[in-house]
Amino acid sequence: MLFLAACNSEESDKDASAAGKDTIKLGLLEDHSGDFSLIGLQKLHAAELAVSEINESGGLLGKQVQLIAPDTQSDNTKFQELARKLILQDEVDVLMGAVSSASREAIRPIVEQNKILYFYNNQYEGGVASKYTFATGGVPEHQIQTLMEGLIKDYGPKVYVIAADYNFGQISADWVYKETVENGGEIVGEEFIPLGVSQFSSTISRIKDADPDVLITLLAGAEQSAFYGQWANSGVRDIPMGTTVNMAQAYEHLRFQPPALENMYVTATFMEELGKSDLEIAPKAQEFVDKFYKMFPDDKYVGMEAEAEYSAIMLWAKAVEKAGTTETDAVIEALETGISYDGPAGLVTIDGKTHHAIRNVYLAHSGKGHEITFPKHWEAIVPDWLSTEKGVDLTTKPEFVQYNPLD
Repeated sequence: MLFLAACNSEESDKDASAAGKDTIKLGLLEDHSGDFSLIGLQKLHAAELAVSEINESGGLLGKQVQLIAPDTQSDNTKFQELARKLILQDEVDVLMGAVSSASREAIRPIVEQNKILYFYNNQYEGGVASKYTFATGGVPEHQIQTLMEGLIKDYGPKVYVIAADYNFGQISADWVYKETVENGGEIVGEEFIPLGVSQFSSTISRIKDADPDVLITLLAGAEQSAFYGQWANSGVRDIPMGTTVNMAQAYEHLRFQPPALENMYVTATFMEELGKSDLEIAPKAQEFVDKFYKMFPDDKYVGMEAEAEYSAIMLWAKAVEKAGTTETDAVIEALETGISYDGPAGLVTIDGKTHHAIRNVYLAHSGKGHEITFPKHWEAIVPDWLSTEKGVDLTTKPEFVQYNPLD
């Protein structure tokens, strides 16, 4: 088996160059260190697992897959530098990666300029319509539409939002506003928190003063997750929290002492606890978790972005086999036919018009002791806002924009 997970070193660069035309090269840009490393390392390891399985099964088109995976260090300048290197020097056949939307948007112009296939395998705020970009994680149709309808119905119409102050948080907050209004609710407070902020006493005071029925948290990174311990220590117990990221990404329910995440809901595309649930997907979820920990026994969690990375690589591999080549336009055409992979989270299918994933969504709830249950799930949600509301059809008309729900 040839399996090369090259990191940011001279030796790794030599290995990548030496492999030449004898391998198919997958470039991976993930954060091994820095603010997003809790998620980035899960994604790196999921990619290593997927590539090892592909190579053990004979590779692609008679060649082994070479994974070239430098550390982007949660630094958007580093993302741009390494994207150019992977594309222009290493001549990768496909590029994947990025946790934050800011990182994705830092490299997307480089991807489009160089006309290379790119997979963004992460939950995000939605709206990207790009010929060369495919998104396999959860988007607002999966997560925010489902979440807000249920929370307003069960708890009440007054909603307070705190969000990371960059495009993920800002556009996700717009989606929360849209869905809140459509479900008869109102936004009674909204705050955007700069990345790196870890002190939230004034924010918690404002939330208490507003007295919402529901608190939506769209925070990002290791520093901002400090909010939850401070929230629990504030004595608030009767306001449920809703999120699209926490627990399912950076496993705050395991990292923080109960009851910091008490009564939190997340609409997740995968969580490792699915393997212990009574849902039909449990055996497949547990098989993936077991394989992951067998290869990486010191890891702490297998979250939804690990699954998105793994499933994306399997989708790409199926498209390459169908196309009979790694040539970008041919693989895109194959993906647009509706390539599917039945994996750890259930069937994942590429929607050709939008380049997003049709996939299942699981509502997870954290109890007082941070026990995770799944009171509801939705099957095969189609991410069709771009196609139905904005007229996007990337199979017939290339676009290179990001749409906002309030535009």
